[in-house]
Amino acid sequence: MADPLVVLIASPLEPEHIERIRAVDPRIEVLHDADLLARPRYVSDHTGPPTTRTPEQEARFLEMLGRAEVVFDFDRAHIRDLPAVAPRLRWLQATSAGIGQMVQRVGLDRTNIVLTTASGVHARPLADFCLMSMLMFAKDYVRMEGEKRAKGWERYCGEELTGKTLAIVGLGRVGQEVARHGKRMDMRVVGTRRSDAPVPDVDKLFRPTELHAMLREADYLVLAAPHTPETEGIIGEAELALMKPSAVLINIGRGALVDEDALIRALQQKRLAGAALDVFRVEPPPRDSPLWEMPNVIMSPHSASTVTQENARITDLFCDNLRRYLGGQPLRNVLDTTKLY
Repeated sequence: MADPLVVLIASPLEPEHIERIRAVDPRIEVLHDADLLARPRYVSDHTGPPTTRTPEQEARFLEMLGRAEVVFDFDRAHIRDLPAVAPRLRWLQATSAGIGQMVQRVGLDRTNIVLTTASGVHARPLADFCLMSMLMFAKDYVRMEGEKRAKGWERYCGEELTGKTLAIVGLGRVGQEVARHGKRMDMRVVGTRRSDAPVPDVDKLFRPTELHAMLREADYLVLAAPHTPETEGIIGEAELALMKPSAVLINIGRGALVDEDALIRALQQKRLAGAALDVFRVEPPPRDSPLWEMPNVIMSPHSASTVTQENARITDLFCDNLRRYLGGQPLRNVLDTTKLY
């Protein structure tokens, strides 16, 4: 009888999803001990507070890591020494989409471990966050909340999204879901892409070199690109200066995409109407950051992608990849480490 495929669950996951993984194939042996993992603070929390294992618990976890051929998610305590403590590891399934910079930082891009991401899992909730943000600015939620606090009752005129231009930097799975929401609201949707191939729900494509031209047209700018050398600081002083004073910036990509100081200045000087930020240069932002006090800034603690359905969707992806792995078929969402430089 062939040896089982040993799969280690290295981050919090509900028992029903672990059973789904076990049920994929009788050849799979699933290793899981919730006592060795962080306690989730909320549904779909994959990190939890820092974990302190007893020496006995650490020895147990290292024994499981040493046996594993497949690992579900990163164990934060052993990211840097993973190849040494998991010599049999061939494939790691991440629970996040944007792992490229972290993988490069800890040197996993220089190993033979296949890394697959959760790309696509978070597209809908991130797009929902963008739609919520656009509607909050269009309907002037800040004014409504201020009137409520003051027990005021002064009628005013808001706007709608119909006919507004939604510009998207990054037309991957998340960007395309944002485009779909925009088109449902009868918005004009534009976006940047290297390829000229049509994208569903996108009315006009710009090459990355044409970013400045696109920014001039934007009523709402959504940043949905990963952090790479090409995208770092893609929105800075010069780019913000091209945007309409009535425009709103929404960042669901990575904080490094934006020059945060330039953004703060543009907001303070009313050269930009507002911003909705799920990601920041430093997380959480420093307590003295002006962003905390700005009424025209929506701040989310990097939680726009986290919903109650997340673990079920990641498990769907992982189970499909397990079947592919056992069948010798290509895995979904393999991270191309050659594009990290």
